[in-house]
Amino acid sequence: MNTIRPCGCKGVRTCLQCEKDFNILKPSLQDQLKKLQAFSFCPICERLFEGWDPWEVRTQHPEHNNVEGLPFSGIYVEEQFLSTTEGEMLIQNLDALTWATSQSGRRKQNFGPKTNFRQRKLKNGTFNGFPQSTRFIQERLRQVPLLADFQTIEQCSLEYEPAKGASIDPHVDDCWIWGERVVTVNCLGDAVLTLTAFDASATPTKYNLGLVSKYDKQLILPLIDKEEFDLFKEKVIRVPMPNLSLIVMYGPPRYQFEHSVLREDIKTRRVCIAYREFTPMYIDGEDKLKGNEVTLNAQNYWLDMKEL
Repeated sequence: MNTIRPCGCKGVRTCLQCEKDFNILKPSLQDQLKKLQAFSFCPICERLFEGWDPWEVRTQHPEHNNVEGLPFSGIYVEEQFLSTTEGEMLIQNLDALTWATSQSGRRKQNFGPKTNFRQRKLKNGTFNGFPQSTRFIQERLRQVPLLADFQTIEQCSLEYEPAKGASIDPHVDDCWIWGERVVTVNCLGDAVLTLTAFDASATPTKYNLGLVSKYDKQLILPLIDKEEFDLFKEKVIRVPMPNLSLIVMYGPPRYQFEHSVLREDIKTRRVCIAYREFTPMYIDGEDKLKGNEVTLNAQNYWLDMKEL
């Protein structure tokens, strides 16, 4: 079904409502992934341990049943990045803004330039910065050594409701416009990030992954070679995303794995804010002039009338 449905879904994207209304039968992604060998990421020791449930792996730290685990670089998790009070106030402020329907049972609030990934066209449009109530998050992000020079050029609030079967299908964030560091701040509710190896050799144009070769020497973490990458095929990696935490994905997990959020992992209302930066081409490369207007407007913060 290629038409946009009342729920906001289109194409292969579905939620529980449109699956019911249009009699759409969607195979369970979780059932498919559980056929693979599962590993869970411990955010403290930054290693992988065999098992589907990342919350159980987290509780086993530091002993991990005397298992050494496998190193896995490119995922940074900071628990309690926000305080409970900050999280509660943030949700109140986000809910005071307008939510728009999105695909797969989600709602969103998007602040950033207009992008056309297929045609690789960027327009500033009406973008004029971010809500003042979220300013403290961007300021705190820069206190994290990994993000000291991170310049947000898109901020997107995402809401997941279990009653809607909200989820995000496996994908790689676009590599033409969005830079290496994929940043998520969890404002409400626990969730899990699920990673599966993605071989781009057969479809180099998908996600604009072919452009990574233009700036791969500038990556924080180099990509892994074929021999190491092959070890991750037929495996699934599960990363805990606790309430109030910060998650940063970069290097191999960013470019060589698809990431998703399964509907089965949404137990309560979840709200997160995703932050994106420019690729090097738009910071100091061939497209710098096109990115300047957006970067300048990204310095602004505004008060919503509902906050006055």
